[in-house]
Amino acid sequence: MDPLIDAAVGFTRANVMAKVQFAVASKVLDMQKFEGAAAVKLITAASDGVNKAGDALVAAATGVGGELDVYA
Repeated sequence: MDPLIDAAVGFTRANVMAKVQFAVASKVLDMQKFEGAAAVKLITAASDGVNKAGDALVAAATGVGGELDVYA
């Protein structure tokens, strides 16, 4: 084949491969962002649960906050 044709075909092939690699990298980045957001939500939910459980334990241990005095 003609070297000029070989070069053009090689350039086109490299261009297509670069576009494919960019698209794959973009999808990987999107998935990592999604998983990161899910991890943050999970940590936040776990922290909220611990705080609520801690409040209940304090109320049970001290008696403070466990009842509301409506007769005062």
